[in-house]
Amino acid sequence: MGSICPICNGMESLEKPCTNCGYQVEDRGRVMDYYDDYSAYMPIDQMKLEDGYQDLSAHLCPHFIQCPHCGQEEILLIKE
Repeated sequence: MGSICPICNGMESLEKPCTNCGYQVEDRGRVMDYYDDYSAYMPIDQMKLEDGYQDLSAHLCPHFIQCPHCGQEEILLIKE
């Protein structure tokens, strides 16, 4: 059985301050879901490999986060 991301699956909420201003960032979803219309329907591990995350054994889910206050954007790796 594969690992699951607690943020993607609603088991946890993202609690992280912005590295620029300290305001609470918002999760914009998995990075892979932004590639094209069908990315969200592809196997997650396959999309990680295509995105350059070669170490699947690390069990990290890359999320796009953004600060609604200052606009800072980052990629946050969530432990699955």
